[in-house]
Amino acid sequence: MNPNAEFDIVVYGATGFTGRLVAEYLAQRYGVGGEVCWAMAGRSPDKLAAVRDEIGAPRETPLVVADADDAASLAAMVGRSRAVLTTVGPYQLYGSSLVAACAGAGTDYLDLCGEPAWMRQMIDAHEGEAKRSGARIVFSCGFDSIPFELGVWFLQEQAKARLGDTVTRVKGRVRRMRGGFSGGTAASLQATLAAAAKDPSLLALLKSPFSLTPGFEGPKQPHGMAPEYDPDIEAWTAPFVMAAINTRNVHRSNLLMGQPYGADFVYDEMIVTGPGEKGEATAKAMAQAGFGLDRSDGPKPGEGPGKEEREAGFFDVLFVGLDAEGGQVRVSVSGDRDPGYGSTSKMISEAAVCLVKDAAEVPGGIWTPGAAMGQRLVDRLQAKAGLKFSVES
Repeated sequence: MNPNAEFDIVVYGATGFTGRLVAEYLAQRYGVGGEVCWAMAGRSPDKLAAVRDEIGAPRETPLVVADADDAASLAAMVGRSRAVLTTVGPYQLYGSSLVAACAGAGTDYLDLCGEPAWMRQMIDAHEGEAKRSGARIVFSCGFDSIPFELGVWFLQEQAKARLGDTVTRVKGRVRRMRGGFSGGTAASLQATLAAAAKDPSLLALLKSPFSLTPGFEGPKQPHGMAPEYDPDIEAWTAPFVMAAINTRNVHRSNLLMGQPYGADFVYDEMIVTGPGEKGEATAKAMAQAGFGLDRSDGPKPGEGPGKEEREAGFFDVLFVGLDAEGGQVRVSVSGDRDPGYGSTSKMISEAAVCLVKDAAEVPGGIWTPGAAMGQRLVDRLQAKAGLKFSVES
């Protein structure tokens, strides 16, 4: 962490759709010059000023000009802040230089990345330097993957209290969700597929459940790519597009924490479609339709739903933990806004505040949010960001 920084947090990409929501949240929640000293950053000073005024942020909100294609401007921005929160993706196209700059300068970094092959490349390239400099690099601080990674963490804490130990089998089951995925998510998937077409070696990383755990390969995991009946919840389930990144982050968390879930830990994610013939038909229809992230009528990066639609959104995810003796623990994680924008902007904001304000003792390295911040982040998300972590049985 950069101890002599001018700002606690710089929001890089503040003129983009999600970056604007982050800046708006910080302005409303923390003001300017109070508990959190933060700034807005982007390529155009005029656009930054316009967004500042549109979201109702104070006129004294600091504005920082920086461009992903200008190494000097990135270095200057990184040198002024304890943490850089970036919403500028796809990260494999626009994030590598910023990760390198933060790792070298000892400045914390947080993003919304759901691109496992790129994340592994950054781990291989910069984890050693981040450990030396003290920079905490934290990927995937939005809907992918905070509710899932912290949901498993929360379940395991309950398992220790109720069953006497962690469990080696956990199921993540999306029960309800309103609000689509962001344009950035779709663009990230498309950039990943394009990169894999150019470099087939990336396919092995994309297919591996342990792509983010270099040096460790765990047991065979459920593939999650076909509809199936789940007897533990007595309902049919369909494939869930975010499982491809969330499961990788959960396994990385386990590794970073010293494998408290066990070296034989198994985890998967599916969408619940319901019981009986109707649930089966829905699951099969969803599987056949695919995930829809390649649709031309979906949101583009920088676009998104209006305030009313965001506030009408929500998500509710069930986690079921099973032990070898038949013991079971159930918890849920829910959010009060659409997952791709409303909840995501609040989650990454509070993750950044938590990292710089509540987790100063966490050493440098490339972290997951849960492994770095655990209960402190759960507490912040529940108190401020509209998330709820509940024990169900």
